[in-house]
Amino acid sequence: MAETASPRVSPPSVPPQRVPAPLPSTLRRNAPLVPTDSQASRALAAVIAILTFLAALCAGAAEIVASSADQWQGAVAQEVTIQVRPSPGRDIDADVGRAESLAKAVPGIAKTRVFTKAEAERLLEPWLGSGLDLSDLPVPRLVTLTLAEAATPDLKQLRTNLAEALPGVASLDDHALWLRRLSTMANTFVGVGIGIVALVLIATGLAVVFATRGAMAGNREVVEVLHFVGANDDFIARAFQRRFFGLGLRGGIIGSGAALVAFALAGLVARNWRSGPAGEEIEALFGAFHIGWRGYASVLLIGVIASVVTGIVSRLTVRRFLA
Repeated sequence: MAETASPRVSPPSVPPQRVPAPLPSTLRRNAPLVPTDSQASRALAAVIAILTFLAALCAGAAEIVASSADQWQGAVAQEVTIQVRPSPGRDIDADVGRAESLAKAVPGIAKTRVFTKAEAERLLEPWLGSGLDLSDLPVPRLVTLTLAEAATPDLKQLRTNLAEALPGVASLDDHALWLRRLSTMANTFVGVGIGIVALVLIATGLAVVFATRGAMAGNREVVEVLHFVGANDDFIARAFQRRFFGLGLRGGIIGSGAALVAFALAGLVARNWRSGPAGEEIEALFGAFHIGWRGYASVLLIGVIASVVTGIVSRLTVRRFLA
């Protein structure tokens, strides 16, 4: 009996294994918990940069005014003026010579200068105009006294001597009223500058508050997951604080750098205009737009303060939001 061949069974086909796709790059282990490069982050950095720029400009302008006021006060305080008024029946030239001799006799007077009648009339041209005949007007004569730096003259005694030798004719002006007004003006301007800087920093803090609340609302799922795995509020607050401190530091550096560039350009323009009448007036009022080391330190300090305010306000806002 012949054997029948058994049918040959082929092995079952095994479906090909699918290789899993790589994880997206956003799930890196070292990726920050709070995204740092987003449209909202760039907008907040721009706002901080603009506010820092404005605050730095106010601080630099206040420093320029304060430095110019110190120079004005130093120049004015080094001189006093004797005014000799013409009087009927008196020789004005003799009275001027008498006043000058009394001033030279006082210790501490380094130099005296007598203004001629033409020079005294020329001082009135800014108010009366040029080309006028002032010979009939009782224009007073001036004697300027330059004070010595080492010694302090007795101006009270000089005023008494002038009143005794030339009663009703000569008077001494030590510019004390002008110095007080100048000091008040400079202090007022500096106070206004400090107030504007404070308001700008407050505005920066408010902008950070709204930005932090928006970031917390946009990353609610991340916060919930962090709470689920055991992260406490301090850990979450530090994560947001680092993010906003970096944004504040970036904006502060940009704003402070832009302010320094603006002051450098203003100084360059002032030096180019110095040769003309307008440049001389600008330099007389504000100097050469050089803010000095105190101004540079103030501008840089404002950038640092803006970043610190950003970090502190963001931390407080996150803690209050989580609470």
